[in-house]
Amino acid sequence: MKVDKTASEWKEILSPEEYRVLREKGTERAFTGEYYLNKDTGIYECRACGNEIFHSEHKYDSGCGWPSFTHPVSDAAIEVKMDYSHGMVREEILCAACGSHLGHRFPDGPKDQGGIRYCINSISMGFKKK
Repeated sequence: MKVDKTASEWKEILSPEEYRVLREKGTERAFTGEYYLNKDTGIYECRACGNEIFHSEHKYDSGCGWPSFTHPVSDAAIEVKMDYSHGMVREEILCAACGSHLGHRFPDGPKDQGGIRYCINSISMGFKKK
């Protein structure tokens, strides 16, 4: 289900830092996020809308400083767009339901898991422990 809100509506439900990352495509500092070291079993959701985006079973420690995953819950859970900001060429990961910025995708993940690393801001996610 698509979630469509105005900037004012997002600002009412998100903290200023959540808004900066999720809606303005910011990032949090490496090694500081709430879920960077999380090893609990459960599901990660988009912090803005609750869309399920990653299972804990696909989370791994890439050493990059942000939560890393090998696969999303489904291809339909996320959108991938090219990002040419900051003089780089990257693949941006967005929530498919609300368009919020989650992080980026890189081709340096575990080879036995498809070789893709989804590098996601902790502040872009909520977590439901199972």
